[in-house]
Amino acid sequence: MGATDWWVVGTYLSAMLALAAWLGRRNHSRGDYYLAGGDLPPAALATSILATQCSTNSLLGAPAFVGFSIAGGLIWLQYELAVPLAMLALTLLFPAIHRSGVISVYAFLEQRLGREVRLTASACFLFFRGVATGVTVYGVASVLALITGLDYVWAVLLFMGVTIAYDVMGGMRAVVISDVVQMLLLVCAVAVALVALWPLLVDYSTALAPRRETVLLDWGVTGSGDFGLWPMLCGGFFLYVAYYGCDQSQAQRLLAARDEGALNRILLLNGVLRFPLVLAYCLLGLGLAAYAMEHADFLPSLPRTDGGNPNVNLAFPVYVLREFAPGLAGLAIVGLFAAAMSSVDSALNSLSAATVEDYLPVGSQEHPVRLSRLITFGWGTFAVLFSFTVEHIADTILEAINKIGSVANGPLLALFLIAILRPGLSATAVLVGFATGLGVNLGLWLGAPAVSWLWWNPTGCLAAIAGTLMFNALRTMHPIPAPTTMTVPFAADTPLTYKRGGVQITLLIAFIAMVLVLVLIR
Repeated sequence: MGATDWWVVGTYLSAMLALAAWLGRRNHSRGDYYLAGGDLPPAALATSILATQCSTNSLLGAPAFVGFSIAGGLIWLQYELAVPLAMLALTLLFPAIHRSGVISVYAFLEQRLGREVRLTASACFLFFRGVATGVTVYGVASVLALITGLDYVWAVLLFMGVTIAYDVMGGMRAVVISDVVQMLLLVCAVAVALVALWPLLVDYSTALAPRRETVLLDWGVTGSGDFGLWPMLCGGFFLYVAYYGCDQSQAQRLLAARDEGALNRILLLNGVLRFPLVLAYCLLGLGLAAYAMEHADFLPSLPRTDGGNPNVNLAFPVYVLREFAPGLAGLAIVGLFAAAMSSVDSALNSLSAATVEDYLPVGSQEHPVRLSRLITFGWGTFAVLFSFTVEHIADTILEAINKIGSVANGPLLALFLIAILRPGLSATAVLVGFATGLGVNLGLWLGAPAVSWLWWNPTGCLAAIAGTLMFNALRTMHPIPAPTTMTVPFAADTPLTYKRGGVQITLLIAFIAMVLVLVLIR
């Protein structure tokens, strides 16, 4: 990176801090700090969710998988087919949670099933998201260190120093607005690269034909791989419903919607817009593969992994540094910074929200915003410190984190489905079911390694529901008191209106359109 590129990066980071300081003046309550007062437009909230989902890991990992992985290619797009279906399911399920008026999504579980269930789900989130955030910091800082030439320590301090500062100062409002800016920068960087690579994509279209296969009709139960159509579609559906609806880092943006109509628009935008963005990432991977065919020295020029092989995850940033003009390269690197920040800032804010709301029982005015800021700073510090331990834990920790998350996703989703559809069941029965789901998934992990880990999402959910109902049936001799308050989906005050039906029909059309795109590409 040259002086011009560093000037671009420095200007952007300074602007983000100034923006957070300005927006932070509007934070007068925890509702302001964690939900932005409920006054952010749906498009901004939807963009923030997209920015968190399609972050640095996606920008680096998806092109590497599509362009250079032995078993890779456009089959990754199969995963995206589950997104509009998951968004459709959430239009039916999440309004009940939104109407409850909670800040932490896990508070809804206490309203329906008891405090023990709330604390169990919240502790599960805090553990997995806290560790995953530390791993993300390690991965991003390592990439930034290689790209910029900075020492790892300085890369961490630069990246996390700015991220923590604007998160602490600005809260959810700063997170969402900065995510919108960051998404625009990211899309611009990818678009410029695609325009430059398009002639090579055309020239090497025949050589790239094996990587253009979009559908792998495999059930993922015989050890043939994790990326067959059915595990990616079925497992991905449960995974996305759990992630968007039950993970505080995503659900918090849905809770920030001003009303149910805004909530449905957020879900609609995510169901429709995510596929084109991921498709652009995948086409970028094909373009980089064509670039490597054209330039024999490209792959050998990549930084090496611990095993001595070229680190193909760094193909895009190395391409940027080789081919982009000074200043434009800095803008692309800012896009990488932006993608990384959009993942970490939302995680820190949601970790703080779950900690304050679930474990500090306070009234609406008893704890000022400064406590929320202090907790956010504490989680940021934890992520920084944990990032220094990642390389000493295991070489495959990134994959392990994803697998561990899939062990818990299904059982966590089961808690919310039971809370929505069968409120009032005993906390004991629900927790027994939750443990059953975890146990089944751990059994599949240890005893059936041939089964794709994507299947753990539905098996964990279904096993948890079955375990809950079976244990509850054994307690029929002990009456369960009805909850004092109950709100069920589609109650008389929230009829299934034409507007909501239009959202669901649009999501189904989006799903069909995605299938057609995959068939045409193939």
